[in-house]
Amino acid sequence: MARAPSSLVKAWFPKQLRENGMTDSIATPIVSGTTHWFKNSDELIAFKEGRRHSFEYGRYGNPTVSVLEEKISALERAEATLVTSSGMNAIVATLLALVPPGGHVVTTTDCYSEARAFIRERLSKMGIRSTFVDLNNIETLKAVLDQGDVTVFYTDSLTNPHLKCIDVKLVAELCHRNGTLMCIDSTLASPINQKPITLGADIVVHSATKYIAGHHDVIAGCISGSEALIKTIRAWHQDLGGAISPDAAYMIIRGLKTMALRVETQNRTSLRMARLLENHPKIEHVYYPGLKSSLWHHVAKSQMTGFGGVVSFEVASDLHGVMRFIDALEIPFIATSLGGCESLVQQPAVMSFWGQSDEEKAKNGIKDNLVRFSFGIEKFEDLRDDILQALDKI
Repeated sequence: MARAPSSLVKAWFPKQLRENGMTDSIATPIVSGTTHWFKNSDELIAFKEGRRHSFEYGRYGNPTVSVLEEKISALERAEATLVTSSGMNAIVATLLALVPPGGHVVTTTDCYSEARAFIRERLSKMGIRSTFVDLNNIETLKAVLDQGDVTVFYTDSLTNPHLKCIDVKLVAELCHRNGTLMCIDSTLASPINQKPITLGADIVVHSATKYIAGHHDVIAGCISGSEALIKTIRAWHQDLGGAISPDAAYMIIRGLKTMALRVETQNRTSLRMARLLENHPKIEHVYYPGLKSSLWHHVAKSQMTGFGGVVSFEVASDLHGVMRFIDALEIPFIATSLGGCESLVQQPAVMSFWGQSDEEKAKNGIKDNLVRFSFGIEKFEDLRDDILQALDKI
């Protein structure tokens, strides 16, 4: 991995701390103070007029959080980044800031379920229209965008749990031709594997809880884009009160140091496991864009450098047979979330759709035999042997 230029490394330290000679630490300091003071009125006025870089109050900004924001901007090749208290807070702040009453949001039928619910149930009460399109049907999406009244197009790439991906460059061109902003939730891809802004997206959001932090121990979100767009979103974010703590920001900064190593390991493990499962007699179907058999392989290969650490697959069994398979696994934890050092496994019909109707599950493409496996950084051979022994139990 190439070493970052010294100027960029130095930019990752709180500017005013360096200038004042208050730190020469390699590790980013945790500035826990909520309130920042000024020496005199002239200094305060200089700050208010943008002539002096400083901070005022923790909800508006923090030196440690600013370090994290600059790092993520560098990763995403973005002008600016806003770090938030959760991925969902990032989505909500983005949509509220960019879509006015009377606006129109277009999203996909398999975007993040809580974002989908927010768009359908909350934004509608604010006079905002929404349209849901199938990611499989690019012509329908094109027709909707060509109406010329869409404010924001928002989708996940990769999607969860079926790991579909959108042709970001193509759809960005369609959006911009019609005056529409494009927002990509790139959580399942990570900034290591995909950089939507370089492909034409206006905004990229992440649940930083996942690959970015990478240790299942901090909740956060982030939004990256142009200075102008992030400034608009930041104003709304301050009203929503979704500030992240300096301690959480520090933990994510520490996680970033190993993100490339972690994600590259997860990429390799997932691809090898997907190929193995695809040829296993007890597996009916494997969802993974790294497989040549995937409907999304061509698009994924054109815009991603790796295919992520999540593999979904359908086991040749019923609801209870798959429960036996999952219960027989010894390495992964049965848990929600993804992207951390530890492998996690879940049966979406149980974890996310328990108690819901067959019609609702079918509408979301959730079969009783579907498994979502988020691979960690454990040794491939250990994970392979564990999965094979568990398949033997059904």
